[in-house]
Amino acid sequence: MDNIVFTPEAHIAPVWTRYTPIVAERAEGAYVYDRDGTRYLDFTSGIGVTNTGHCHPKVVQAIQEQAARLIHGQANIVFHPPLLELVEELQAITPAGLDCFFFSNSGAEAVEGAVKLARQATGRPNVIVFQGSFHGRTGLTMALTTSKTIYRAGYQPLPAGIFVAPYPYAYRYGWSAEETEAFCLREVEFLLKTQTAPWETAAILVEPVLGEGGYVVPPPGFLAGLRRICDEHAILLVADEVQSGFGRTGKWFAIEHFGVVPDIMVMAKGLASGLPLSGIAARRELMERWTPGSHGGTYGGNAVACAAAVATIRVIGEEGLLENAQRQGARLRQRLRALQARFPVIGDVRGLGLMVATEFTAADGTPATHLAKAVVKGCLQRRLLLLTCGPWDNTVRWVPPLPVNAEQIEEAVAAFEDALGQALASGEGGA
Repeated sequence: MDNIVFTPEAHIAPVWTRYTPIVAERAEGAYVYDRDGTRYLDFTSGIGVTNTGHCHPKVVQAIQEQAARLIHGQANIVFHPPLLELVEELQAITPAGLDCFFFSNSGAEAVEGAVKLARQATGRPNVIVFQGSFHGRTGLTMALTTSKTIYRAGYQPLPAGIFVAPYPYAYRYGWSAEETEAFCLREVEFLLKTQTAPWETAAILVEPVLGEGGYVVPPPGFLAGLRRICDEHAILLVADEVQSGFGRTGKWFAIEHFGVVPDIMVMAKGLASGLPLSGIAARRELMERWTPGSHGGTYGGNAVACAAAVATIRVIGEEGLLENAQRQGARLRQRLRALQARFPVIGDVRGLGLMVATEFTAADGTPATHLAKAVVKGCLQRRLLLLTCGPWDNTVRWVPPLPVNAEQIEEAVAAFEDALGQALASGEGGA
């Protein structure tokens, strides 16, 4: 027994799939350091969470100071200053009219809360979502999620009342943006004629930029078309900004790129720079239709998390991180498109701000999944952290922190190019 070595990693539930074996000792800005001091350039941002960079000094200070004052003041019992300050900060940046807020811990909780709100506010049961969507892994949000079968398989039957329409993924369809937009809007109208009547449809839930489903940017008029359909039938438009919010696309929220105001907006991930906090924003008159006590949560609006969120919003604004996301995102897409011209296996480069994707497609038009995974593995060997996404995992997503600089963009693209070249030369990717 004395010779047995205890390895904590072996006692972590394997349901968490792992991209790396790294034990992160510390992190700063765009870099993560392991126990040996090896430095990795992190272009995952914890899946779009550390938008201000790892351990931004102002966020750290806010957390430390608040932890010494009040760690937990339950929202049913007391107000606390960070909660009230966060409401003020959010009201200044959320789309006009979304002036009432509810807070939870995770994106899935907030999405589920938004659906509960929509159902109570309208008195209708059904919800329309889109192919490729990811809204969470709780019971209801699994039913709303269609990006991969793995998130649903083995758990069905799932909650009913969910109907799925096609997302305008022009590259997948092989059509122009205009053709794709028109088709997808017609299909939503068709769904309302054939599967869920308008008078029983509470909400249309949509990611303004598809996240886990492939970092797909919809055509310019798609969200406006959904707004029109919702207005015509008194259906609520719910925007899931969990991954696309808080500067990720170069605006506070991705839906701002399309000139559309939703009825309800869901936020999480980048809201508190790594502390668990999510939120729902809606018009007060909608929130007043939500029966008091029918929804809640012990930890929602935690004082330390709210303090981190206030600091996060101020850092993004004061340090010009929206503008930097636009500038460096354009640089990144330009460099990736230059690689695409040399490596046709990069079928598509797309994105807004620093929410960027490179989709790998084999010569026969099939998804080049093995190549995408081989490239991500090769990038890890070159100390660059990237993730895949999409139904086939053939899309590499680029999620650098918003303060990323030109030198770090160049460093990342160089590592990516080298890894891609090696994977193709060795046949490791099977393309």
